[in-house]
Amino acid sequence: MLGSGKRSHRSWTDIALNLWGVLVLLFLFAPIIVIVVYSFNTGRLLVSFDSFGFDAFATILHKPAVQNAVRVSLITALISAIIATTLGTLAGIAMARYPGKWVWWFLGLLLLVSVTPEIVDAVALLPWFVWLGQDLGVTMFNDGIVRLSIGSSLFATAVVSYIVRARLVGQDANLEEASSDLYAKPVTTFRRVTLALALPAVLAGFLLAFTLSLDNTIVAAFVQVSGTTPWPVYVLSAVRSGLRPEVAAVSTVMLVLTLIALAVVAVVLKRAGDSATDIARTMAGG
Repeated sequence: MLGSGKRSHRSWTDIALNLWGVLVLLFLFAPIIVIVVYSFNTGRLLVSFDSFGFDAFATILHKPAVQNAVRVSLITALISAIIATTLGTLAGIAMARYPGKWVWWFLGLLLLVSVTPEIVDAVALLPWFVWLGQDLGVTMFNDGIVRLSIGSSLFATAVVSYIVRARLVGQDANLEEASSDLYAKPVTTFRRVTLALALPAVLAGFLLAFTLSLDNTIVAAFVQVSGTTPWPVYVLSAVRSGLRPEVAAVSTVMLVLTLIALAVVAVVLKRAGDSATDIARTMAGG
């Protein structure tokens, strides 16, 4: 047969597109690779690489300011994720199971929350918290953790709503109808059927909300109070005196946590029977 022993040659356009794709990936991930490499710098300043070592990671365990900033960020992210998951799950289920014109209006509001610049949210939240905490006397809004948690949960709630709705829209509602026909109470149907169907998306939304809340610099810089400085604001203030290697070390640890969270989300959705396309759609909330 003619050409049976010949290898098919790719066109120059295919080669050029593949090369361009590699260059784009390098452009996107090169800064992340640099910060990971410099987290093993034993020098005094981050910009000057002296030698390879783990001194920066050891500093995390011995520097109270770093520990407090990381602790505040983790606590805030956890509380924010719980708030966003609770509200977003209920909103997502309502949009999926009770369709109507209101859904599109509600989606529009969620989209508005998603695209509103963070500086606008920050400027709006600060006087709101001051009014609630000082003028009305609701002292809980004077607490830094409460402020940071609420501020970080705004965008995360919209993300969880998208994800849960995307999950349930593709699920048949016959199971819930069958549960009602078998005289199950609405609470039982919600807990054992509806929530069970949405559980992979709920977990995915929780982990994404947690990771998103770790990086909310602008809102955190406005609403924080003394003694509850989160990690992003700590890094922002450290720029003035010169970044130290421990900043890169903590950033590397948070990067690893984020990757682990995303991997867990993918595994959970995969075990739920989702294909790669379904996983991508659920993660994107589409």
